[in-house]
Amino acid sequence: MDNLRFVLFVFLIFLSVMLWQQWQIDYGPKPETAPPSPAAEAPSTAKPDLPESAHGLDEPPVRPSAATAPHQRITVTTDVVRLEIDSEGGDLRQLDLLRYPVSKDHPEQPVRLFEDAPHLFVAQSGFLGDEASAPTHHSPWRAEATEYTLAEGQDTLTVPLTWSNDQGIRIVKTYTLRRGSYDIRVEHRVSNRANGVWKARQYVQLQRKEPDEKDKNQLVRTYTGGVLYTPAEKYEKISFKDMAGENLARKSKDGWIAMIQHYFVAAWIPPAGEEHSFYTKALPDNHFVIGAYSPYLEVGPNEEKTFTAQLFAGPKLLRVLEKTAPGLDLTVDYGSLTIIAKPVFWLLEQFHKIFNNWGWAIIFVTITLKLLFYRLSAASYRSMANMRKLQPKLAELKERYGSDKQRLNMAMMDMYRKEKVNPLGGCLPILVQIPVFISLYWVLVESVEMRQAPFLLWLNDLSSKDPYFILPLIMGVSMFIQQKLSPPPSDPMQAKVMQFFPIMFTGFFAFFPSGLVLYWVVNNLLSILQQWYINRTIGRPTPAKA
Repeated sequence: MDNLRFVLFVFLIFLSVMLWQQWQIDYGPKPETAPPSPAAEAPSTAKPDLPESAHGLDEPPVRPSAATAPHQRITVTTDVVRLEIDSEGGDLRQLDLLRYPVSKDHPEQPVRLFEDAPHLFVAQSGFLGDEASAPTHHSPWRAEATEYTLAEGQDTLTVPLTWSNDQGIRIVKTYTLRRGSYDIRVEHRVSNRANGVWKARQYVQLQRKEPDEKDKNQLVRTYTGGVLYTPAEKYEKISFKDMAGENLARKSKDGWIAMIQHYFVAAWIPPAGEEHSFYTKALPDNHFVIGAYSPYLEVGPNEEKTFTAQLFAGPKLLRVLEKTAPGLDLTVDYGSLTIIAKPVFWLLEQFHKIFNNWGWAIIFVTITLKLLFYRLSAASYRSMANMRKLQPKLAELKERYGSDKQRLNMAMMDMYRKEKVNPLGGCLPILVQIPVFISLYWVLVESVEMRQAPFLLWLNDLSSKDPYFILPLIMGVSMFIQQKLSPPPSDPMQAKVMQFFPIMFTGFFAFFPSGLVLYWVVNNLLSILQQWYINRTIGRPTPAKA
């Protein structure tokens, strides 16, 4: 019993160290970077960033269309995003998330998801086909205006771009944005006034530069890289290292590709029901591409057809992602404990609806979990209380048998049997709490809903550490009280080591997200009340029978 409990405590310490290291990755100090210049240009990527011709495609050359227009930026603003479209290629070159400030200290500065520099991240689309009749993301497009704004009372905003050639092919690329939405619909309306059949493949792709090595050393990120989803293989991370090692070549219906980072995601979602080819490419200067292209599309002479795709670019809001595309919610990565983490998040949501405060939601989730495991915890605490009562008898046995470990263990087992005490029962609360602890940790780390969420008084961000270390100190004191209520290990060395656990855990928890420490403090306080009551009940003399 003593050895197992000691091992569990040591395991919990190692677990806390790992979680602390992960927190450092998520919330460690970020290096100072200069704000990106709106006019900054990405490195030249002519033909190498198109899908491989090895797939049976003819890559279109970088050639101006018949209707050339001056290079310009088109600014588009809705209630939730501000983006810039480049007339050269019709790319989305910059996208600001207006409802998500970089930090609470700078509420006027929104998170920039797409950018030209310093870390290139752009969304691109075009066609692969005949050299002169299919525009790529290098072809020039003509815009009707350079600024579009979603007006009051307006729910939809459309941004048309036009490309044409002297053979009678005219293509209108239209971006459609909706109020309150991070979905961007892309339409290519192809008008064929030529004599022959127009034939090409539509492609969509994301191009991104891998974070610099110095950024990795500063521990400023969780997973940043590519993702592929297919109904057969489900959610797959395609890291930059994977892309550098081998080009992806996969076909599937109803799949999608994405580039994700902490809290935010950009995903191209091709039309459902069509088999698409998914690919990756490694480009010079640590630039990487992940994309998808369609089967051959045909438009006959004097015909007009429209081809679509969907881009999601925004925060990883779980319920929004669930409605956007199958499996897109998996970009909120709770790891191997998703089966526990999702119900925990659902419970948090229900209490948040009542209190409109994530801190109170965490407190009441903790109370609910304690009620759920009340009987199990009560049985464990009774076992620990009974063990505490047996301490004098255990001391007598140790004195009687001295260094004869075999006879001592046999005598202890016999005593446990007679007293009907389970020596392993006291370990169950720790075993039960560990997966819940880890699950709630990942919920707090991964859920953008918790990002910069205030609670009370000095706790104005549940996703960051307590600035005054008050909660970690309370947690340490509560852990010390719990130790006093529990039977001490019979091994003097283990007893001395465990005396330092509250101090060590206080140090670890000082740098944990305050929301997680809040959960642990409330959980400890409830456990102390329950354990104190059971100890008091079991320690009370049994009334004599009349």
